[in-house]
Amino acid sequence: MSVDNTSFSLLDATSRDSDIKTIGDKVLKGQRISDEEGLLLFEKADLGTLGILSNYVRNAKSGNKTYFNRNFHVEPTNVCIYTCKFCSYSRMIKKRSEGWEYTMEDIMEIIRSYDGKPVTEVHIVGGVLPQYDVNFYSELFKAIKSHRPSLHVKALTPVEYHYIFKKDKISYQDGMRLMKESGLDSLPGGGAEIFHPDIREQIAGDKCTGDQWLAIHQIWHELGQRSNATMLYGHIEDYHHRIDHMRQLRELQDKTGGFQTFIPLKFRNQGNEMSYLDEVTMLEDLRNYAISRIYLDNFDHVKAYWPMIGRATAQMSLSYGVDDIDGTIDDTTKIYSMAGAEDQNPALSTQQLVQMIKEARRTPIERDTLYNIVQDYSDVEFDSSDGFRGYLDLPVINN
Repeated sequence: MSVDNTSFSLLDATSRDSDIKTIGDKVLKGQRISDEEGLLLFEKADLGTLGILSNYVRNAKSGNKTYFNRNFHVEPTNVCIYTCKFCSYSRMIKKRSEGWEYTMEDIMEIIRSYDGKPVTEVHIVGGVLPQYDVNFYSELFKAIKSHRPSLHVKALTPVEYHYIFKKDKISYQDGMRLMKESGLDSLPGGGAEIFHPDIREQIAGDKCTGDQWLAIHQIWHELGQRSNATMLYGHIEDYHHRIDHMRQLRELQDKTGGFQTFIPLKFRNQGNEMSYLDEVTMLEDLRNYAISRIYLDNFDHVKAYWPMIGRATAQMSLSYGVDDIDGTIDDTTKIYSMAGAEDQNPALSTQQLVQMIKEARRTPIERDTLYNIVQDYSDVEFDSSDGFRGYLDLPVINN
């Protein structure tokens, strides 16, 4: 990153704290900040300073571009053997009748329903049940690729992989290699929550550990593949737990370079065992995005999931380090809406999404899963009479 004298001047004007000014100087010179410095930003930096620094890093990496993609989401089941306290989506086995459990043919019907539509990715994630084993997913991925070879399969988190590999008594290495051979293209970022065992044990103690989550992603990266990473914030964790979480991601990224995007996920308190907690404010959302962008210097992208935080906050996040705003969402995606997401039954046409990005004075870029540019919308004019419906009105979701 080249030094921006305007950013230095703005930093001088906004930061009254010498320690924060020192950290800011490092960021503007492209130097990595330490864990202690990251924690200091959480504890002491004002939002204006964080905006300047995170926007500088964001622009150095992506210019003025803001990305989105076209995909669709398949959730095989919301019944789960695990009982994560923050989860509003899954139904325990004893309440199985309240949920759904798709067969392979059910899933393939959903896949086929997008035939002829210009989607580039299917995102598959859901609850954990014994019948969804290694053979089920291996055969599913093969069936998807046989039906539509060009469709990018982004599927399952280490929570699911850890369970099915353990159940079938195969190693992570053999399991991930089999998934790749069956047609899996990339991993979403879910299931990370908070790595620190003191917190993870309290909110999700019965599923895979943070070390196991990282190990599966490392193996996947070593197979030459890409993945995303998330962090669930705004519940019982402290700032140092967030820094610890991001440190472990940054260290793995130094080793493998396999992560594409970091996605902070805001805890929502409806319909779960942690509903007694207040949700953090919009200002805290922006602070968290900004520090994530500053600290994770080896991640190319930071994404805001707009249905979770709301459209207005998502727009503002584009000035606090975020360069990916996900996409239009259909109301079949229940994982976040059931937790009390800002936008219930959310849907945006591509015209609305592009307008939202342009209103934030950013350049809307449709991408594929691997961030290859599909279309630059900076000069696209929409016909207000029909809203560019049809091709541009497809539902997508990407985590």
